[in-house]
Amino acid sequence: MYSSANVSERQGQAPSLAISTVIFALRTDAASDRSEIWLPLVRRIRQPHLGRWALPGGPLDGRESLQDAAARNLRETTGLEPTYLEQLYAFGGLDRSATQRLVSIVYWALVRPDQADLAQESENVRWFRASDVVGLAFDHDEIVAYALERLRGKIEYGSVAYHFLGDRFTLAQLRGVYEAVLGRHLDPANFRRQLRSAKDIAATDEVLQGGRNRPPRLYRYTGPHAGRPPS
Repeated sequence: MYSSANVSERQGQAPSLAISTVIFALRTDAASDRSEIWLPLVRRIRQPHLGRWALPGGPLDGRESLQDAAARNLRETTGLEPTYLEQLYAFGGLDRSATQRLVSIVYWALVRPDQADLAQESENVRWFRASDVVGLAFDHDEIVAYALERLRGKIEYGSVAYHFLGDRFTLAQLRGVYEAVLGRHLDPANFRRQLRSAKDIAATDEVLQGGRNRPPRLYRYTGPHAGRPPS
């Protein structure tokens, strides 16, 4: 059992701090051969919202930094250890929890497909298409929607797109990232033409092996935030 408190009572309570994390990865749909955004969710095993899916997270340990707490929660729930975490936003509405005044510091991470494949799954930890996410516990629907909006807004600049890829990638793979994030088809010729003026990618001497046709050239990201959190 758990007790609820009305808004007036919650206003007089000292807020509790929690950490939640949105992890985005790209997976290829077998039917369409297009990349889609996926994220891991955890099933709640206690009240409130028993049995509903939620973002990975938990209470903030007073002995940890915010980022360390986010990394620990990810490690404990999914087994993932992203090379970076970026603080997304703070959610602290008075009505977001029925039991107490709760403020969640939300982090987001972008992981490559090979990293996502290492994530642990179980009865209570599963990956979902971002487009299918609905009815999450607390206000986590709102948090996921905010993170997706932020992702779409940042894909046009900075290094966000490259954090979904490996150290080497083809232009078709890069276009697939943009299409998945923006949710629309991009003309290959126009996309390639726009990239000609980009100063943050460079062609390598390598090609992608294994295809039936002429192997495409591999590129690498050379921008100022290469190997660091997305700008």
